[in-house]
This record gives sequence, structure tokens and C-alpha cells, in this order.
Amino acid sequence: MQDKEKQIIDLRSDTFTLPTEAMRDAIRNAEVGDDVYGEDPTVARLETMGVELSGKEAALYVSSGCMGNLISIALQAGRGSEVLCAAESHIVCHEIGALSSIGQTQPMIVPSTPDGRIIPSGLKAFVRPYSYDMADRPLLEIENTTSGLCYNWDEYKEICAFAHSNGMTVHLDGARIFNAVIETGITLKDWASHVDTVTFCLSKGLGAPQGSLLCGSKTFIEKAKRMRKLLGGGMRQTGFMAAAGIYALENNIARLKDDHDNARRIKEALEATSWARIGRYGTNMVFFSTEGIKEEEVVSRFAAMGVKFGLDAGYCRMVTSLNVYSSMIDRLVDMIGSFKP
Repeated sequence: MQDKEKQIIDLRSDTFTLPTEAMRDAIRNAEVGDDVYGEDPTVARLETMGVELSGKEAALYVSSGCMGNLISIALQAGRGSEVLCAAESHIVCHEIGALSSIGQTQPMIVPSTPDGRIIPSGLKAFVRPYSYDMADRPLLEIENTTSGLCYNWDEYKEICAFAHSNGMTVHLDGARIFNAVIETGITLKDWASHVDTVTFCLSKGLGAPQGSLLCGSKTFIEKAKRMRKLLGGGMRQTGFMAAAGIYALENNIARLKDDHDNARRIKEALEATSWARIGRYGTNMVFFSTEGIKEEEVVSRFAAMGVKFGLDAGYCRMVTSLNVYSSMIDRLVDMIGSFKP
């Protein structure tokens, strides 16, 4: 066992989580079959859980949130169309142009906050009459959480209502939706009730090694299953990974509060210094800039002390997760307090 005082504190992302022994047991003992033939009972159980949690008619296990988003965009927008979204959204910044290169759509950037939340009042300018020489705008994409921040519930409903009243469908990129659920007390079913399709990750804060669920109508999911195969996403005995997802949904949602509490402690420690300034903060993410020292040097010096984090959008970014324990936060708070620029 590694000495706790020497353990690396990895705050780069909540994607660096490792499966616990209990999750490894669930993987090891999973009942599996050929999912392309629809015969993997563990995948079927996971997809049923997705239906129950989201309130949608059907769910599909996909290899990643990126794949789930791409399928949703390609099927609901399609070739030669535009997708309304925020400039900071993952489909624009972190999915290497898949919506255009594969989905054959293009992003139409709408007014949003610097952290990526769409501003409802700015959407009216994007309503236009039909013209044969202009791209259709059949889909609006919304991401929750974004940079760790949750949407205001009333604004979220207003955005979705605007889209639907103007003939658009709405896709929710809910990669970290359970962070929003824990932070706001609003259930996934309620968040999902205002959109047509939703993806959510089983990795990240929930701690599974991989995979996402894509939820929507039965008709949509039947089409999505075909496109998943088209994209090379038809998996065989994938119940082993689905078992990790089931374990994550059953055991790791409520514990996200620990991540939020740890992020709050980091924020408070940084606020007490003379050299750090909080830029963005929400759920399990803390973004901060520095004074009297370059952000890159702060990252480097903390790395030398066994604390890993990175730079994002001009800020230092720290992200808490299930592999960051309260004892690690105790050490980090002490480091922050004694750090000299």
C-alpha cells in the first residue's frame, strides 16, 4: 500500500478514476452474451436502468458520450443542417469536429456565458423563415453540467421550450448530469423530460471504466442502434463493461456530494490566499487564475509536490473525483495555504 503522504493527488479530470475492488468483482462476475444479437443480459439490465432513470421509452449502451452525441446529432439534424449550441460545448471543443466530419452538420453558435451556458434571451435572433438556400436548424444542443456549473432550472426550461416552439428537437449532453442532480436536487427524469434525447456518462464521476447511455423514444433508439453499428460501435460480450456501469449507477451517484464538498474546500483554500483568484466554480470543478506568478509555474510547482492539475480556458483547473479522498484534500489545503509565489 502506498504511503498516504506520498499518494499522487490527481485533479486533472474525473476521467482518471479507477474501478474499485467491488466494481472489479461486478465486472468479473457479469453474465454476458452477444449484444449485437441482443443477447447480453447485463447490457439489457443496464439499458432498463437508463429508461427508469431518464423516463424515456428506450436506452442504448454506447461506447462513449462522444458517440452518443454524434448519433443524436446525425439522426435529429442530419446532412446540411445547423445545430444551435454554445461555443464552449463539448461537441464543438472536444469531439474533433465529429458533428461536421461525420454527422454532416455544422454548429451555429448562440449567445452563451463564458462557461458554456446558453443565454435564453439570445435565442430569438436565430429564428428565421424558411429559405431553400439556407441550412435548416432542426436541433438545439444543451450541456449540463458545463465547466462544472449547472443550468438555472427556469432558464433551462425556457431554452427547451423555445426550441420546441420553433420546431426544433433538443439533445441534452448530460455527460455529468448526475453532478447537476446532486447539486440541485432535480432528478434526471425531470431534466430529461424537457428534451428529446439525452446522453449521460457512466465514467467520469460515476467511476466506470467506459461507456454512456443514450436515451430517447423507441423509434429513435431503433435508428440509433443501426447507426451505432455503422460507427463500429456494435460490441459483443460487452456485459463486462455494462456491469461496471450498473455498479456505478447503484453505488456512485449519491457519493458525488463528496466530490462537491471537496471542490468547495479547495475553492475556499484558494480564496484565502493572496495569489489565487477564482474564475469559475461549480459542483466538482474549480477554475482559478493567479497573481504574481504564471499559471504554468503554479501547475509545475504543485506537480513537483505530487499534485496534478492542468490548464483550461486560461485558468488552472482542479477536478475532484472518487479517487480524491478527504485526507488528500487535507494535504492539498495545507499546500495551498503554505504556497509562496
